[in-house]
Amino acid sequence: MTGTPTDPWRAPIAVALDAPDRGTALAWAAAVAPHVAVLKVGLEAYLRDGAPIVGALRDAAPACGIFLDLKLHDIPNTVRGAARSVAPLVPAYLTVHASGGPAMIAAAAEALPATAVTAVTVLTSLSEDDLAAIGLRGPARDAAVRLATMAVRAGARAIVCSPQEVAAVREAVADEDVTLITPGVRPAAGEGSGVGDQARVATPEQALADGADLLVVGRPITAAADPAGAARALAAALREVRA
Repeated sequence: MTGTPTDPWRAPIAVALDAPDRGTALAWAAAVAPHVAVLKVGLEAYLRDGAPIVGALRDAAPACGIFLDLKLHDIPNTVRGAARSVAPLVPAYLTVHASGGPAMIAAAAEALPATAVTAVTVLTSLSEDDLAAIGLRGPARDAAVRLATMAVRAGARAIVCSPQEVAAVREAVADEDVTLITPGVRPAAGEGSGVGDQARVATPEQALADGADLLVVGRPITAAADPAGAARALAAALREVRA
């Protein structure tokens, strides 16, 4: 990504706006907007504030794309209808669970041709023991590759996987025009470097080096005393990696 004085470079970061209230989410959006490419709206914000939060975020950060992280998972007809219901919001990305199967993914993709339907492979909160407990054949890397390959064939144009699987997923879909999105990104040290409820993490620099296109970053930015400063510093570090 490059930019001009009127169109500054923005880092390949989707800031997770998991805020306690609408006002805080909008304040975070305005603070990070000069430095990042995407704003991520998750279930908490969407269920609390509804579709109007998307318009409000666009007003606060007009240059940022919108990532609706709703992780749809239901029968194909229901997911098709849910995808159509958010079509007026024109999100850049909308997540569905890859484990919903190819027909479900295809239904979402057909309903939202202007959006990159984004298949979530293995949640970063799941350990290998968790995979065994729910009956998903692992290890996580193999499961993520299987789910990603199936999802892309079904019409997904983006994939969510942990930083620890992104290199293998990139290799598996190397011939496809697919955006790889990695949550579970934590700086090596400083504010927000704790792993929290994430089981499979990496630094932002490592995730990019391994093939990620877009990094989901939440608490390392939003829990900082100065979210704008944290976003600026991370963007600068990633620009050095991309240089």
